[in-house]
Amino acid sequence: MKRVYLLFATAGFAGMLAAQSPFTYTDMLLLDRVSGLAVSPNGSQALFNVRSTDMSKNKGVSALWLKDLTKPAEPEVRLPISEGGAVGAQWGPNGNHIYFLSARGEGKTMQVWRWDPRGENPEQITRLPLDVGSFRVAPGGEGLVVSLAVIPASGSDEIAGTVNTNNQRGLASGVVYDRLFVRHWDTWADGTRNHLFHVDIATGATTALTPGFDGDVPSKPFGDESDHVISPDGSTVYFSAREAGKTEPWSTNFDLYSVAITGGPITNLTTSNKAWDANPLVSPDGRTLAYKAMRRPGFEADRFEIQLRDLVTGQVRSLASTWDRSVAAMQWSTDGKSLLVTADDMGRHRLFRIDVKSGSVTPLSKDGHIDAFHATSTGFVFMKSAMNSPSQVYMAKPKAKMIDEGASVLTGVNATLKDKVFGAYEQFKFPGWNNETVHGYVVKPANYVEGKKYPVAFLIHGGPQGSFGDMWSFRWNAQTYAGAGYAVVMIDFHGSTGYGQAFCDAISEHWGDRPLEDLQKGWAHALKAYPFLDGDRAAALGASYGGYMVNWLAGRWKEPWKCLVSHCGVFDARSMGYSTEELWFTEWENGGSAFTHPEKYAMFDPALYAKDWSVPMLVIHGERDFRIPITQGISTFTALQERNVPSKFLMFPDENHWVLKPQNSMLWHKTVFDWLDAHLGQ
Repeated sequence: MKRVYLLFATAGFAGMLAAQSPFTYTDMLLLDRVSGLAVSPNGSQALFNVRSTDMSKNKGVSALWLKDLTKPAEPEVRLPISEGGAVGAQWGPNGNHIYFLSARGEGKTMQVWRWDPRGENPEQITRLPLDVGSFRVAPGGEGLVVSLAVIPASGSDEIAGTVNTNNQRGLASGVVYDRLFVRHWDTWADGTRNHLFHVDIATGATTALTPGFDGDVPSKPFGDESDHVISPDGSTVYFSAREAGKTEPWSTNFDLYSVAITGGPITNLTTSNKAWDANPLVSPDGRTLAYKAMRRPGFEADRFEIQLRDLVTGQVRSLASTWDRSVAAMQWSTDGKSLLVTADDMGRHRLFRIDVKSGSVTPLSKDGHIDAFHATSTGFVFMKSAMNSPSQVYMAKPKAKMIDEGASVLTGVNATLKDKVFGAYEQFKFPGWNNETVHGYVVKPANYVEGKKYPVAFLIHGGPQGSFGDMWSFRWNAQTYAGAGYAVVMIDFHGSTGYGQAFCDAISEHWGDRPLEDLQKGWAHALKAYPFLDGDRAAALGASYGGYMVNWLAGRWKEPWKCLVSHCGVFDARSMGYSTEELWFTEWENGGSAFTHPEKYAMFDPALYAKDWSVPMLVIHGERDFRIPITQGISTFTALQERNVPSKFLMFPDENHWVLKPQNSMLWHKTVFDWLDAHLGQ
């Protein structure tokens, strides 16, 4: 076996390990979570968010912290403005102010506030009757572009009209719909759209930038300020949006638009591309608009390529079009000569530099998961996580070829982790479907003893276009299993991201055969290569597509497993096609609609093999999951009970596709680990 990557957990000498304890899911749930990196314009200060968990109040508590980058040895400082609630923080253009969102005002609505770090009390900038969802500060600092959820109305005041409609709502709860979406992710449609407005800071006057537009900016449910940007001269707003019409549930056709910051006609810049255009970014000199674009309409997991549009001539060209990776985050370099991007790459999420002139791609990070980054005049400030470490803020060494080699840790968050033992992990590869190379990871149990065999948690990722790589997760964390005494095996089967678009495409219309073959071959390879894996004490667990695969293998490959865990998994493929919200997904993945191609939905339908189920299964589902509706989980449990298979059903009435509330997450983990212990003998 050729081992392509080896990384051990947090270092500790044998004598030190006795004083340390294994990392557990309770430890994980109580960790602080670092996010939202924002570096001041002169590169001297880093602003970031830390979310701590108040388990007794069942909520997360966020605070803003500031790090002086010129004094890296000094500790970071918690900002006093955090006491009233502060999120979405951004630096003003001159670096003298910090702008943020807070609901601390009299109206208790989310508004934009501004704070001078040299002063004491923050100043409220917007006083709108609706919550501000996202914002951008104009380059001159004289105004803001904000998003508000309003009822679209061309030619009239959308803000006043929305407030008036809200005030006139009666007691009847019924809602009439005449088109889809009726619900999306975890929210029922209420007739509002996210629209953009310019707010003059001096006068408070608002100008509608997208009046009457039948679409959302930012997009729902996960869009943010990266969906809209202001040109360096402050004259133009560029945004990405999808016109809804009656085709929204089937369409991935997001376009890029431009509008004057003073309002006026909206211009569609990407009418020729019927697929997804996203993430507009204007070069420092204002000449070039960079953005990401997919090529295939209706496919949400196509490769995001970089397009460059000359804003003077209108000419568009592709950048690094032969680079077989899908771009995630993207920034211009300060000199405008390159683009800095992140992308999944062979089980990692790395940073790259792409030369604008030549299109040459240079890797800038080595391993782990780059969560955020910012280039300064002296090097990179970035956030990085790994399978054995939650995200922290780092500063790269000057002129370092790889920013994460020898980088200095700037934050002291979660210092207690030094007293925890993590499982050593290693990436491996093997020939999978079609004899193509497939990668996976194996994780040793914490406090591993040579020569001992350990029960195995076989984790299957969701997406299905996703990856279980060298990354940290607060939901599916391999180290929590290692800390409980389990070895972990994870396979990036065909359909996973970071291995080229053809590898990713291979799963479409093949949910049940090619990935299953990879999982089977990966399991066989791991058992042979790692003698500490106890193949007679193993469980398969997964969520979303991973939950589907657990339901599928329960009838098609049940022999290795002593028990199963299916979280929000598809049970009946055809029913899923009728009841999910983003129909482009099920129709692309199944090669058509459930109406026109029922035979394709039946090809890999777990429900058709439920008669063969016999392995004990724990089923978990959230009632607010509209992506994979809860009837799928209920159906799974019903089939198990009908077959008299040992089974349990954990239902969360207040959770969506994920489990987010701290107490719910604690119950989720306790239930899962109790289930594993009962069936695997831990």
